[in-house]
Amino acid sequence: MNGPPDQLTVAHRRDAARTPASRTVADLLRTAPVIGRADMTVRQAATLMTERDQDYVVIPQPGHGLGLLTDADIRARVVAAGRNLDTPVGEVVDGPAFVVDARTSAIDALTALVDRDLTVIPVRDADGTVLGVVGASDFVADPAGSSMPLREQISRSQTVEELQGHAQRIPQLVADLVRRDRPAHEVTQVASLIVDAVVLRGLRLVVDSRPDVDPAAYTWLSLGSNARREPVLSSDVDSAVVFDDSLGGSELDGYRGAFAELDDLLRGAGLTVDTKGAVASKPLFSRTRSQWQTAARGWIDTPLEDKGMIFTSLILDGRPLAGPRRGSAAPTPGVEMIGALRADPRTMRLLLEESLSTKARLRSMRDVLTRRPGAFDVKANALTPLINIARWVALSDESTEVNTRARLQAASGSALLTDDDATTLTEVFDVLQRVRLRYQVAQFDRGETPTDVLEMGRLSPLDRSLVAQAVREIAGVQRRMAGMSHYQVN
Repeated sequence: MNGPPDQLTVAHRRDAARTPASRTVADLLRTAPVIGRADMTVRQAATLMTERDQDYVVIPQPGHGLGLLTDADIRARVVAAGRNLDTPVGEVVDGPAFVVDARTSAIDALTALVDRDLTVIPVRDADGTVLGVVGASDFVADPAGSSMPLREQISRSQTVEELQGHAQRIPQLVADLVRRDRPAHEVTQVASLIVDAVVLRGLRLVVDSRPDVDPAAYTWLSLGSNARREPVLSSDVDSAVVFDDSLGGSELDGYRGAFAELDDLLRGAGLTVDTKGAVASKPLFSRTRSQWQTAARGWIDTPLEDKGMIFTSLILDGRPLAGPRRGSAAPTPGVEMIGALRADPRTMRLLLEESLSTKARLRSMRDVLTRRPGAFDVKANALTPLINIARWVALSDESTEVNTRARLQAASGSALLTDDDATTLTEVFDVLQRVRLRYQVAQFDRGETPTDVLEMGRLSPLDRSLVAQAVREIAGVQRRMAGMSHYQVN
């Protein structure tokens, strides 16, 4: 049923009701797992794969988790390396494989598969029993898996124009997931996976292909909403770079020039890159590792100078996307900062005050002065305060999580965030993101530019009520945290 003429609504797909709102990775399992032994030969493992028509063997390693041997491993580590096929599997398999619990959501498993560049992921139950494995093809029937063909096309683009053409379909993908009534966090995780693919392929096409650029000499960090896996149609693509200390001034300028070309590519792909914001083409956001360490110490020692608080929050949200630090144990600037921040009570208190300084409210002074009583900036006046709270409580709990929901879960039950408040804020975050996505998709359908400024009169009465209640809940948590902070931060 449609609302008033100017009300922004999104028509749901007819098949949306037939798809479960939340699927676990266990729902995707199709066959029993192929289990081998560490003392079996590679030849025997290959024979077992053939008999079971699978391209992997799970190898139990008592006391060391699970090992995993894939068809690709045999080609790379045995055949290409000139090793004998009678080599014991235990000598070929690397350390423990990445494993997920059967209760893990399908989108989280898909994200791990893509982030870690894995072929398959073993799935086990609470008792540790291996139930099976999931690979890219297992996600095809899942709504979140609908992004995989587009991501594959993006990753295989041979020219800038081809890449941009595929990337321009991102809004349609997001809109389709919203019409399927998928959970907001699933929609934004899928969007972030696609944006990541665009950035990675863009780096390969216009940056790493240059003779004066060494891909191993820098680590690309995703910042902001995409780093947190929370981008919507209005989100910018924020970034930073950590250079190897071996690079000098003129070399750094060359890299930044290449990154500026990437900025242009991303804009041509329909993504928003704000040159006044956080972008790796600017010296402020592209430094050597030593320079980042020096800057971080300065922000910690004098957090009120040189926008130290703002930079600290940005870097704490950083996620390695490309380079030698991606998927490795090497700490990023954000991870390196956590220990130093925790060791300085003064800075911790200032960060808390900064987190609580942006109050959740339905109307800002700017709205009053510009006479926009019906306008509400959902990002500035609701989501940012909530994201700040999540960042702070995760930092206090020494968690390295970046995603807002994961941060709230990690800090749930801590001294500064009760279980009830963590649950409430997670629900509030989901509600606000859902309203925001629906509003922006409706704008996209009408040919309008998606925005975070909601005209309340264009929302349904239910959504207006949900937004108002969400703001009250955030404001209530802020007041409780402000009161408790005097006793918890010293």
